[in-house]
Amino acid sequence: MNIIKKTTVFTGMLMLITLASCDKKIEEKPEEATFLVTNPVKKDTLITKDYVSQIHSIRHIELRALEKGYLKHISVDEGQHVKKGQQMFQIMPNIYQAELQKAKAESNVAEIELKNTQLLADGNVVSPNELAMAKANLDKANAEVALAQTHLGFTSIKAPFDGIMDHLEAREGSLLDEGELLTTLSDNSKMWVYFNVPEAEYLDYIMSDTKKNNKTVELLMANNKRFNQKGIVETIEGEFNSETGNIAFRATFPNPDRILRHGETGSVLMTVPYKDVVIIPQKATFEILDKTYVFVVDKNNVVHQREISIGAELPHLFIVDKGLSENENILLEGIRMVKDQEKIHIKMVDGTSVLSNLALYAE
Repeated sequence: MNIIKKTTVFTGMLMLITLASCDKKIEEKPEEATFLVTNPVKKDTLITKDYVSQIHSIRHIELRALEKGYLKHISVDEGQHVKKGQQMFQIMPNIYQAELQKAKAESNVAEIELKNTQLLADGNVVSPNELAMAKANLDKANAEVALAQTHLGFTSIKAPFDGIMDHLEAREGSLLDEGELLTTLSDNSKMWVYFNVPEAEYLDYIMSDTKKNNKTVELLMANNKRFNQKGIVETIEGEFNSETGNIAFRATFPNPDRILRHGETGSVLMTVPYKDVVIIPQKATFEILDKTYVFVVDKNNVVHQREISIGAELPHLFIVDKGLSENENILLEGIRMVKDQEKIHIKMVDGTSVLSNLALYAE
């Protein structure tokens, strides 16, 4: 009996302790989270946009053989800088020299015949028509001399401007056809950089004050470094590409150190002004199926999921085209911790302060 009583007493005490523990847990309330909320900021700003570009020499030409014959001598090498007028290729000139000598001989004969005919005409032995015929024969012979000299000159191919040579397409001893490609020559003193601009951005550019003065741009090279010279947007092509809806701009960059070469690629960096735009931190947004959303917090501190349209992107920031005004409040932190239509406790942070401390709020 004593054992039973002791067991009963022990069991009772254990139940009391358990009940007391349960009561304590019921009385404890979890601390409610406080969420940071901010307001969008409406202001003027500048966006640096990058456009994929193709880099071309200001002059890039093909050097071709103007006469048929054997390539006798190459005076230059691949990648060499050449000066205007410098000898580059020599086609064997023997045939053309012989043709020139023949033409000169025929010219001399025609000149003698003209002198003899002139003497006869002065003595009224021949008619004026015969004298005119002799003059015409001399003119024809002189024209043949000029033509032969031109053909002979074509056997010596010289640089038409200062530039850099590309790959040699023929070797010494090759039999060349008329018009056969020998090499290409590039004038890299200045470079033309072409980049495509969408129609809407073209219209913003063409209707802005920027158009009145040539727009300064920069070039980001393939090694992700900025080129050490600034360029000027000088021309815009005449029509849009019907497939892409883009139009080509051309910027000219000085290239004093000859760093840039024909055929390179890069990205043109152009600063675009935006006036009175709504700006929000990127951290305040989230994506669902390629659409961008924010949580708008109403005056009762209830969150509402809303789709927005992004107009442009800056580091840590978005420019909002549609879906949000500067008079509304949005959830800054804890996006994954709330649900649509949920009421929350908030702490308000001024939007301008958030923009001034992007590194802090971007964590």
